[in-house]
Amino acid sequence: MATKSGEKKSTTKTAAKSSEKSGTKSAAKAGGSGKPNALQQPLQPSPQLAAVVGNNPIPRGEVVSKMWEYIKKNNLQNPQNKREILADDKLEPIFGKKKVTMFEMNKHLAAHLK
Repeated sequence: MATKSGEKKSTTKTAAKSSEKSGTKSAAKAGGSGKPNALQQPLQPSPQLAAVVGNNPIPRGEVVSKMWEYIKKNNLQNPQNKREILADDKLEPIFGKKKVTMFEMNKHLAAHLK
């Protein structure tokens, strides 16, 4: 039995070492380049999307934030199911339908960003 617990300790040490290594690699990748990643790259919204978020190129993350700001300001979440967004006249051309889930929203937004 003593050998089994000894084996377990060695595997946990190995797991800890590998997580330490991967942590430093990702930290080096994130801080070193200075080139904007896909979420930081400014994109031009379509005319339909520009009616909600503005006409200037903005990063995808800001587009999502502005959409949520608009949705909450206009009370467009379904009260029975907060994951659903009820489209108004400005959002329906973007979504293509009257009701979408918050997870579908990003898919529809991607089609309106270049």
